[in-house]
Amino acid sequence: MSETTLVYDDDCGFCTWWADFFERRSSFRIVGFSELTDGERSRLPDDYESCSHLLADGAVYSCGESLEQAVVRSEVGASARPLVEFLRNFEDYERARENVYRWVADHRSELGAVVSKTPPAREGSGGDP
Repeated sequence: MSETTLVYDDDCGFCTWWADFFERRSSFRIVGFSELTDGERSRLPDDYESCSHLLADGAVYSCGESLEQAVVRSEVGASARPLVEFLRNFEDYERARENVYRWVADHRSELGAVVSKTPPAREGSGGDP
């Protein structure tokens, strides 16, 4: 099985908090946009900086699907896999999943007031480690 890699916006405190959440609860390799190799970048869509991505088993999952896959592949969400597989049978589920993802992405600054971690690029500049 190939390595699973979560790609995220490492200039966003809210996104960094979630990346750290998955890093502590999975065996994923966590890579920020600023750390992508040329090979990883070539696998991503041209507008890759518009959302997160999960590279796994030769596939690329983007936006809401990336986090859905991250959850069901992590320690915290493995038991939800059968429910998610059932929900994928419904067209409305995919639309709802992506709408929720987009709403959260569009409100990262407000949500970052609740959960946030200093992005790696800013560590050592007086923020949280």
